[in-house]
Amino acid sequence: MKIAIASDDGKTLSLHFGRAKGFLIVEVEGTDVKSVNYIPNTITPHGRGEHHNEGEGHYARHGIIIENLKDVDVVISGGMGRRLFDDLAEAGKKVFVTDETDVMKAIELLLEGKLTNLEDLLH
Repeated sequence: MKIAIASDDGKTLSLHFGRAKGFLIVEVEGTDVKSVNYIPNTITPHGRGEHHNEGEGHYARHGIIIENLKDVDVVISGGMGRRLFDDLAEAGKKVFVTDETDVMKAIELLLEGKLTNLEDLLH
């Protein structure tokens, strides 16, 4: 399983997926973490320095995100927009928006089936 976690520092979850400075890409086999790589955010409009009124609509921008996360099974963030949440889910991703702040704890909870999904953190 491959997990993408929005994070500004590689240790804590970002409160806004699109504005995160980067993403941890975590590969898990069973309950074992096989690899952890931090990549800078160059896939979201905010990460590229764009604003809502520039360029294409939300769906087109989310398509870029979904394409870049095509190999990811699970997405975890401390917050994200409702449209992106729905678009990721429609693309077959398991999406978690959680109040857990520690990246490694979030992974542990996910693997235990205990990671909470708090849709009230969507904006």
